[in-house]
Amino acid sequence: MPDEPGSPPSPTSTPSRTGDERRLSPLPDTWQRALAIAAHPDDLEYGAAAAVAEWTAAGREVTYVLVTRGEAGIDGLPPRECAVIREAEQRAGAALVGVHTVEFLDGHRDGVIEAGTALRRDLSAAIRRHRPELLLTLNHHDTWGGVQWNSPDHRAVGRAVLDAAGDAGNRWIFPELKDAQGLAPWTGVRWVAVAGSPYPTHAAEVGPGIERAIASLAAHEAYIKGLSGPDQDPAAYARTFIEQMVRAGGERYRGHPATLFQLFPH
Repeated sequence: MPDEPGSPPSPTSTPSRTGDERRLSPLPDTWQRALAIAAHPDDLEYGAAAAVAEWTAAGREVTYVLVTRGEAGIDGLPPRECAVIREAEQRAGAALVGVHTVEFLDGHRDGVIEAGTALRRDLSAAIRRHRPELLLTLNHHDTWGGVQWNSPDHRAVGRAVLDAAGDAGNRWIFPELKDAQGLAPWTGVRWVAVAGSPYPTHAAEVGPGIERAIASLAAHEAYIKGLSGPDQDPAAYARTFIEQMVRAGGERYRGHPATLFQLFPH
């Protein structure tokens, strides 16, 4: 979510489009490996962790790649100190939803991630390393439902993920990945799923994963207190946000709690 002090967008802020929700489809489940890529620690906890918890409980493999360590995310902490805390919180939160491989990219600064070939190359390398069938990222659109402007980091990373899905499979794009790093092209990406998109097309129903998602977001204690104040209870904050989000998702799908995604077949 936004990596500067301020309130995250409400999970109910996206305007309802009457009739669209009836056409949402179940997210495909004919895959075994997923790679989730986001700009900052906590991004995936706000948007997708409940679904991730369901997937790992079903025996699927999910890996996280974070482009930054969120070092610019807490106003009262110097970036170097903040990065250490937020990396630890991300690893703890990921483990609570069954994700045990968490990577952080170097060379990209929180708040000023630059869109371009360097970012695409790093993401293509991650895709070639982990060889996912499903790619997962966060809202790359300009706004959160037309209500709040989206972070430039989210926009840059989300769009780069969509591009890197194709780059990773083309031997003539970034050939140095194979020549210097031994990373052969990977053409096995079948879908890119965008969490938090104001234009959802698919849904993943969630149940037991909700409690694990709440715990996962609450693990970002320093960030939540930096965002909302030192008296904020991270567990209560996380419960309110996650329960509202999956309830709103269910209202747009089949009446059961759900996490919504915009799905791009690849």
